[in-house]
Amino acid sequence: MPHSTSRQIADHIESLYGRSRAELEAHAESTTHPNMLSALLAAHAAVEFAERDLAFQLQRLRQLIHPEREVGRFDAGHIHDCARRIGEAVAVRDTQALHVTAVLQSLHRVAAPETPPATTVTPLAPAVAAAAATPARAR
Repeated sequence: MPHSTSRQIADHIESLYGRSRAELEAHAESTTHPNMLSALLAAHAAVEFAERDLAFQLQRLRQLIHPEREVGRFDAGHIHDCARRIGEAVAVRDTQALHVTAVLQSLHRVAAPETPPATTVTPLAPAVAAAAATPARAR
């Protein structure tokens, strides 16, 4: 289940490009040169990873401090490590989210260019057509 920060970023990217995330990822993978889309998707992936890591570390910490569990000699180190990793995951998530959100807020979806109305070609009068066909030196 995606967390709110990564979901908001994904929604903004999808809205900006007018396509689903799966389509955007497929398109970004098919391009040979990095571009804004691939940078946005990479930043989003970093936020998602940090959120998954945060959820995992929180679950692990809850297991370690469960009221029915006896805290042993080595558990204090594990608890401390989980708390440190939670802090790191929050910092990564918040930093990445701040940067990608700032970039997304500076971008706006541009409407597709309208196709110009078809112009009708009127045939040239025979005298104009003949003059146009005559090389410049012959004139």
